[in-house]
Amino acid sequence: MIKIDGEYYNYFINNSTLPYTDEEKKCVELSVEKLKTHKTNGNKPGMLLGKIQSGKTKTFMAIMGLAFDNGYEIAVVLTKGTKALATQTERRISGDFNLFIKEDKLDVYDVMRLPESFTKWELKKKIVVVCKKQKENLARLLTLFENDAYGFYRKPVLIIDDEADYASVGYFNSKEYGIQANLTAFELDKLRKKNDAASFLQVTATPYSLYLQPENIELNGGRFEPVRPAFTVLVPVNPKYIGSDFYFEGTEDPDLLQYYLHYQLTDKELGVLRKRDARKLKLEDVLMSKAITGLRMAIVNFIVGGAILQKQNEKDGDILRKVSFLIHTEVSKASHEWQKDIVNQLYQQLRNSVMDCSDIFDSLIDESYKDLKQSVKINDNYLPSFEDVKIQIKKILDDEMLLIASVNSEQQVEDMLDDTGQLKLRAPLNIFIGGNILDRGITISNLIGFYYGRKPKQHQQDTVLQHCRMFGYRSKEELAVTRFYTEGQIYNAMKRMHESDVALREQLTKNDDQSVVFIEGSISGAIKPCSPNKIMLSNTTTLKPYKRLLPVGFQTENKSVTRNITKKIDKLLDKYIGRNNKTEPFMIDKKDALNIIDLSKQAIIMSEDEGYTFDWQCMKDAIIYMARDYKEIWCLQLPNRNNGRFTNPGSHSKYVSTPDTAKNEGRIAREKATEVPMLMLFRQNGAEKDGWKGEAFYWPLLYAAGNIKTTIYSNSSHSYED
Repeated sequence: MIKIDGEYYNYFINNSTLPYTDEEKKCVELSVEKLKTHKTNGNKPGMLLGKIQSGKTKTFMAIMGLAFDNGYEIAVVLTKGTKALATQTERRISGDFNLFIKEDKLDVYDVMRLPESFTKWELKKKIVVVCKKQKENLARLLTLFENDAYGFYRKPVLIIDDEADYASVGYFNSKEYGIQANLTAFELDKLRKKNDAASFLQVTATPYSLYLQPENIELNGGRFEPVRPAFTVLVPVNPKYIGSDFYFEGTEDPDLLQYYLHYQLTDKELGVLRKRDARKLKLEDVLMSKAITGLRMAIVNFIVGGAILQKQNEKDGDILRKVSFLIHTEVSKASHEWQKDIVNQLYQQLRNSVMDCSDIFDSLIDESYKDLKQSVKINDNYLPSFEDVKIQIKKILDDEMLLIASVNSEQQVEDMLDDTGQLKLRAPLNIFIGGNILDRGITISNLIGFYYGRKPKQHQQDTVLQHCRMFGYRSKEELAVTRFYTEGQIYNAMKRMHESDVALREQLTKNDDQSVVFIEGSISGAIKPCSPNKIMLSNTTTLKPYKRLLPVGFQTENKSVTRNITKKIDKLLDKYIGRNNKTEPFMIDKKDALNIIDLSKQAIIMSEDEGYTFDWQCMKDAIIYMARDYKEIWCLQLPNRNNGRFTNPGSHSKYVSTPDTAKNEGRIAREKATEVPMLMLFRQNGAEKDGWKGEAFYWPLLYAAGNIKTTIYSNSSHSYED
């Protein structure tokens, strides 16, 4: 049993600005209890698993306090290797433990600003050391632990690896030396082994990194062991928390806020924002140019959304709510300065258009109001009239309530942090333009707009999802005016990573090694189990019971090509349909099903220039894998369909993604496809009035089998040899 009535823990529980719920207290107490009873070391740390921006820091602060009440003398907090985040962490700890610092019971140090030496009196205090996961910082920390006079290595120590990710446990492939542990991972392994009395707690929101590790390997004659958690404790999530499920699920239902959330950017627009080029965009044209339609809409939506929130505050008698907007498309400072010039020009020209009583101002505001109006109404929030919002916008512009700042250096971020370590909102409306420096750990309050355009060669899950500072606690009113602007391929990569993250999180929660299966396709066509560490999650498809796989965002081939392909599929189906009712499911040979998919592909042209792609091989491999013990799968032909190519006006999605409905086809799949998948073939009439080429074609959709274990499939794996 642990002591829960000590001075540190009780101070946290009774004096927190955000009161600890019973669930949070249970999480804190369970974590310390497990740290005391489990041997946690290099290859078996405890793990505190939360969600991005979900309150993990608040939780581990209380864990630190409770640990001090239960015999721990020293706490080491490892932060990601940015000065801003280390500063934020140090400020947060100093603030939360301020009473004990004043009473000379505890000291907080940055490892790079330690005193020249410690006195015996100082060493009797509780000590917290903040250390960046970076070469010089870690070396200094190891030196501290090796100092025999201080005896750190003999004392009960709690090591907290905040934002534990790929850097903490990962590896890389060196052409010269082969597989190498990342420096941070290797140094942390030394630290873990330095003190037998140390407990180790990893704090993370991206658990996939625990999988992406080789088995035990020899490194320069020494063994490096991958991290596997000794226990996992989940950080409870407040009902007001908004995470990836809000951004990537329910986006096809017009009755949900998510339907209005995503605005698709073009790759061409992101190219315009990459570097200054007057041939593509002249600053004097920013209010009208088609080159930055998305950015202009984003900025105007942010201003209109801010005005709506201010009118709601006014009606409720609340203080003015400050809001923020983040632009993150590039890493170079030159790009940030160019983007800042564009946004500044937009702002100034909007102000000028108000003074000139320009029709452009009215047009932009009207379009934005109509868009935001839909989600505000769905959320059942107070909607001020257009005229009231317009007056408020003029006030925002006239009183200079909008602040635009580029943030592209550690010093800039550090200077902009408030006393709690969060990015300070100086004005009622704040636009931040930045790159990697505004990534994981830096908290940006009340974010209602996010313009994201980073397109690395490989999307790392922890990097991409952490860049999205839009996750966190949001009010209902803020959600109604929140918008997310990104390019199609980026959005789809994020969605795949969200699905993989959910699957892995479930696996860790169950603590069942077999609850997630990892498979990969190969050039030879074989589907085989693979080691999780070979998978790049942005290139995966997560298969779950009754998961739908279908192409979305395409046009058909010319009439003659499409007609011939449709005839071939009709003929292939005739031998099955002849003895079955056309509207009833039937069993089809796997080879014929795969052939139909190949034929369907030939008639479908994906809109790849707009970010729409489809992994046809994955659809085929899913059938092969799920029906590996069967010769046949379920099939259903659905003739005479008239689905349009485009969505209805007002939708933020361009293309229809639902030839099926959950009530009809979804119900049939759940009734029949329990053991093997079901291939549904929607025979579209393909009329020109519906956006097609005027020729019938088949739109294939695969429902996963109901009994499948959650499976992460990779057609494009990366391995050590890559």
